[in-house]
Amino acid sequence: MATPLGLSSLFSSRIHTTTPSLFPIHRKEFNRRRIILVNAGGGGKPTILVAEKLGQAGIDLLKKHANVDCSYDLSVEELCTKISLCDALIVRSGTKVGRDVFESSRGRLKVVGRAGVGIDNVDLAAATEYGCLVVNAPTANTVAAAEHGIALLTAMARNVAQADASIKAGKWMRSKYVGVSLVGKTLAVLGFGKVGSEVARRARGLGMHVITHDPYAPADRARAIGVELVSFEVAISTADFISLHLPLTAATSKMLNDETFARMKRGVRIVNVARGGVIDEDALLRALDSGIVAQAALDVFTVEPPVKDNKLVLHESVTATPHLGASTMEAQEGVAVEIAEAVVGALRGELAATAVNAPMVPPEVLRELKPYVVLAEKLGRLAVQLVTGGSGVDAVKVTYASSRSPDDLDTRLLRAMVIKGLIEPISSVFINLVNSDYVAKQRGVQISEERMVLDGSPEDPIEYITVRIANVESRFASALSESGEIKVEGRVKQGVPSLTKVGLFGVDVSLEGSVILCRQVDQPGMIGKVGSILGDENVNVSFMSVGRIAPGKQAVMAIGVDEQPSKETLKKIGDISAIEEFVFLKL
Repeated sequence: MATPLGLSSLFSSRIHTTTPSLFPIHRKEFNRRRIILVNAGGGGKPTILVAEKLGQAGIDLLKKHANVDCSYDLSVEELCTKISLCDALIVRSGTKVGRDVFESSRGRLKVVGRAGVGIDNVDLAAATEYGCLVVNAPTANTVAAAEHGIALLTAMARNVAQADASIKAGKWMRSKYVGVSLVGKTLAVLGFGKVGSEVARRARGLGMHVITHDPYAPADRARAIGVELVSFEVAISTADFISLHLPLTAATSKMLNDETFARMKRGVRIVNVARGGVIDEDALLRALDSGIVAQAALDVFTVEPPVKDNKLVLHESVTATPHLGASTMEAQEGVAVEIAEAVVGALRGELAATAVNAPMVPPEVLRELKPYVVLAEKLGRLAVQLVTGGSGVDAVKVTYASSRSPDDLDTRLLRAMVIKGLIEPISSVFINLVNSDYVAKQRGVQISEERMVLDGSPEDPIEYITVRIANVESRFASALSESGEIKVEGRVKQGVPSLTKVGLFGVDVSLEGSVILCRQVDQPGMIGKVGSILGDENVNVSFMSVGRIAPGKQAVMAIGVDEQPSKETLKKIGDISAIEEFVFLKL
């Protein structure tokens, strides 16, 4: 009789009750944290906390899929108290989501949705450490923000706000509020992303000469809309108007300061609809008073709302609005729907194209890689279940065989899913695209990658993926390669992930349900015998495949089953004299 190693634990409700020791544990918080997908809250639905006002269309969408708690103006203490009962959190720019929030969630919080573009109010490092995906809504308010930028630009140039206040005060001061024309003037757009490029398009329509500085913007995209890509120095020193469209980061904080203002053309005018912290507000006030900056139009401030007697807001040459960039009816509803869709999709385990702390992959690439993502996770899941309990997994090698050049194949997503498959079955940690590398590092697992370039058509992104685990013992000796590593290999066939090699044996197994691997003496009738045992026990067989070294010698039979066979059923298979070893693997 062939007996699989660790039989008593193999058939329990969990696949490996003894295998959490497979990985060298670097103690932190992982052993006591587990994130459960979706099934939370009443009625099996997840619970989503909406901490700032969201458009009704977004709320309605959320309610179709989750229990929704709309609680606004929460203190930090109140938010930390509520968050342990929530699977997702949606905020705008006014709620700070710091490390204390993630700690208070006790691992339950899986998604933070930022209804808008900027994510400087979310602690991304803490989110990543706690395995929480952060998504934003970067497209719905693009036009609204660009339109507001242009509105401030024109209102500033023609003194609209000041003239309006003057006439409402009973004055008629036409000569005081003479403005400047935009036609023929140079506008420097700092930050050529979605909003910056839309501002540039509209400014071109107003007859302005537009230049831009963005170290990450391709020159051909700028040229396509008639914009010149220049250095930061050229941008600030030659512009008549400067429009800011930068995220707030360590590199951009107080980018406009005393030093940079001193290098600007005297009389320059500045518009900011991005982030307040990009400008040193005290330095801007000095530049306004000295005449270096003629006017400023500000929609954002370092502290929001600014204090009542803020000198910059009260300055006669400043036009100020209370963070209205995305405040159109259309944008509010669009942002609400976009973030609701992203959060609901993330809770379902779908790949998020707007994730900001996970590999950023364009939607079209996500669609192409989707079956390979499934394949990568299941190969990792198969490989780790082949490891003998007690063996320490510390070296994993993933090989991607493709006809595409390395530059055309981004494997970060696939690596993350291999890690997910490797670690989840033998630990109490939930792995996702966000924390996969972090958790692997914490567990002392070194993941190496190899790309094998094949001849042929690059129509499909990947020909096959191979996962090897070195320096371990195997529960199924036939899964070992010539070099003694556990080796599994898979392909996507007609859109379906399939196992195509185990050790040295070629197989053809659809990676659905669960798999029984049997090493046997190659002889007639084996498929029928095993099939009959499973049929008698009412276990549905979805496929069978046999790979052999040579006729009449050893072969490996792969059997796909829809249900987990009982311990007694698998014992009957092991009692077949021609079967030398077998193993049950749950996918």
